[in-house]
Amino acid sequence: MSKLSLHNTLNRKKEEFKSIIKGEVGLYTCGPTVYNFAHLGNLRTYLFEDFLKRVLILADYKVKHVMNVTDVGHLIGDGNMGEDKLEKRSKIEKKTAWEIADFYLQAFKNDLSNLNIIFPSKWYKATDTISEQINLIKILETKGYTYKTSDGIYFDTSKFEDYTKLSHQNIEALQEGARVEKNKEKRNPTDFALWKFSPENEKRQMEWQSPWGLGFPGWHIECSAMSLKGLGKQLDIHCGGVDHINIHHTNEIAQSEAATGKKFFNYWLHGAFLVISGGKKMSKSQDNFLTLKKALIDKNFNPLAYRLACLQVHYRKPLEYSEKMLQASNSALLSIYSKVGKLVSGFGNIDDSYFERFKNLVFSDLNLPQALALFQNLLKDKKVSDKDKLTTVLEMDKVLGLNLALVLKEVNKENNIPNEILKLAKQRQVLREEKQFTEADILREEIESEGYSLEENTEGFKLKKKTENGK
Repeated sequence: MSKLSLHNTLNRKKEEFKSIIKGEVGLYTCGPTVYNFAHLGNLRTYLFEDFLKRVLILADYKVKHVMNVTDVGHLIGDGNMGEDKLEKRSKIEKKTAWEIADFYLQAFKNDLSNLNIIFPSKWYKATDTISEQINLIKILETKGYTYKTSDGIYFDTSKFEDYTKLSHQNIEALQEGARVEKNKEKRNPTDFALWKFSPENEKRQMEWQSPWGLGFPGWHIECSAMSLKGLGKQLDIHCGGVDHINIHHTNEIAQSEAATGKKFFNYWLHGAFLVISGGKKMSKSQDNFLTLKKALIDKNFNPLAYRLACLQVHYRKPLEYSEKMLQASNSALLSIYSKVGKLVSGFGNIDDSYFERFKNLVFSDLNLPQALALFQNLLKDKKVSDKDKLTTVLEMDKVLGLNLALVLKEVNKENNIPNEILKLAKQRQVLREEKQFTEADILREEIESEGYSLEENTEGFKLKKKTENGK
């Protein structure tokens, strides 16, 4: 079996993955800015990160996953100017900024659930880590990396060596006014705000006292503070969309390494855009975005059809959106469910030939398109028994995340299994996961004493009413 290798943006090549702590991985993913619904382009990034997490688990790593929630400090402009997105949305919807953040965070979590995305080990809200952000800025100030302007405290990028090591850009070619707004008080076009002062004669809903005055943190400092707090000595992998490379992640590296004097994350992975006609990325600022609800749920498509669509294109390649693409993906998903449903006669063994090839593919920088093709070939392979086929595809689905265990639940419903028996089987699954095997066996005996046979594996179970001869 090949070793896990990942494409590292930092070095622009595929490298063998080696964690800092053996058997454990620290994973940080840039989370939502909770002023609006996540769109399909955003969700493609979260799906790629979920595939990565599942592959890490397959590679026998214990994953500590931290995701931030930006609920303050992300300004309308790409750089450091304009109105805070939460404050602006608050005025539009006539709700408090706190209510806006809570509402859209819950909507985001609903989207993750609908897409069968595993939640992070730890969520960090920017508003809950203000003290950590202030302390980080104080360290940078002591080390001479900051300066003050009329609107905030800025990081001097000219004092950080190799500022563009992630983006690989020529710094002289970066022109102020393109993605970095003009600010006459900035020493360098690439300098960025660490702390913004509250506007005079204007009361913000989200503002805090600091050594530099009343204000709020810049967007970039949030992620550095939260990742350092949440992962500490496990700065293994940092993920996000490709749009974060040139500014947000570049600035994270600069301020973090300037403060700590140590390397900030060993591996950087970035997912490509979801694009619409003309090759444009889906974007809230361009008002050309679609939500999961509008694009799929309202049209009676299974949300996992979008997950399947994302599986078909490598995470580092653009995925072109169309309604026709979603329709085809939804049909393909239903076809997979139908084929798996026909296999539910019982569980067998994992087919090592197929599963080893599957692992080799996903361990090669998440080659999920080919892994999915192999999965579909297995479903058609008449040389593999139905029981072995079912067991193997369910094992593959731990990475694919198409929730094939739902098929088993539907079969149990079709067999008219009473809720009381289903409940006992579910309780037994939990006990087995917690390695309480004696208690689990007692439940099996209880199920069988009620006249039902139980077949199970790690993905689910099948219950059946025993016939008169006890089978």
